[in-house]
Amino acid sequence: MVNASFITSDPRSPFSGVQWRGGLPNPTHQELLWFVEHIGKAIFAECALTLPDSDQSALAETEIAPHLAFLSKLVARDSNLGRAHLFTLNYNTLFEQALEVLGIQYFDGFTGRADARFDPSIYGLDIYYPGEIAEGRVRRFDKFLHFYKLHGSIHWQIRDEELRARHPDLRDLKSYRSLDAAGKAQRLTKLSSDLLVAGILPTANKFAQTLTMPFAHLFRSFQIRLSAPQTFLLVLGYGFGDDHVNRIVEAALMNPSLVMLVVEPNPHSSTIERIRRYKDLGKRAFVLTPIEAAFKQGEYKLATFDDFARSVMPDVQWLEDFLRLRRFEKQIQASNKGGSGEEEGGKGAA
Repeated sequence: MVNASFITSDPRSPFSGVQWRGGLPNPTHQELLWFVEHIGKAIFAECALTLPDSDQSALAETEIAPHLAFLSKLVARDSNLGRAHLFTLNYNTLFEQALEVLGIQYFDGFTGRADARFDPSIYGLDIYYPGEIAEGRVRRFDKFLHFYKLHGSIHWQIRDEELRARHPDLRDLKSYRSLDAAGKAQRLTKLSSDLLVAGILPTANKFAQTLTMPFAHLFRSFQIRLSAPQTFLLVLGYGFGDDHVNRIVEAALMNPSLVMLVVEPNPHSSTIERIRRYKDLGKRAFVLTPIEAAFKQGEYKLATFDDFARSVMPDVQWLEDFLRLRRFEKQIQASNKGGSGEEEGGKGAA
């Protein structure tokens, strides 16, 4: 439908000569645009995910959202290894939410806060402590990373021919995924037309879209990072289903100092054989997957993003300190509420 709407935008298009299956009448250009707009709304609604409430996420390290565990451990690595660069194909904003909860600073290609504009030069910057507060010498700020959304995001919008980023309120869509098809369709009609994904939709036209801005710059950044010396590529939650991404990864395997680890929860996945072929290129591609017996005992329990973030990545002290602080904050809030209740009760009795 996306390709059809593009073709029909040209008055010289031969699209009118195409016959649809089942003898259906050919849709007009406006009907196709309406359909594509609602597909965008559906993607937005399905990807409007939120992290668990902070009351639940501060109990223990084994119970927090996996995004919190993953990011805190990722930025805690040795600063001499260079900054972490996080690339994702997801439209949702779970990583952004987790980064804010943890107080991790990041550059995502946008400048500004209230109505951010895309400015790729931001990736050339870094954050440091000034000498007057860092024992007389400039020192890197530890909790920081570079963040790239290769396929776009639900908080990206095209306005006035510029790419902008503004995070919407997702609370009203928490119940969307629990609705039936009719209920979802009704909710979609109420969504504003402004809430459309500015991204690469899952169509056959994906590769062509990667050649346009801002995606051309983001994919070029991905390629440059993989060609850098002493690069470690960790792949989580990706099934190698996008040829335009696979080509970049395969070209990067020519980098003699690149090492790739793919975390795959299904030992029967075709990804396993793909990584074996990659390994033959230079013995630097590895896969982490459960053995057959472990998979039978609990399918898709091991080598998932959740399992890897919580159980495989090494524990870090500052995450434990963060959770301890959050628990202490909750205790103070609870005691304050209890005190306020008693005080109000006393006033009522008087």
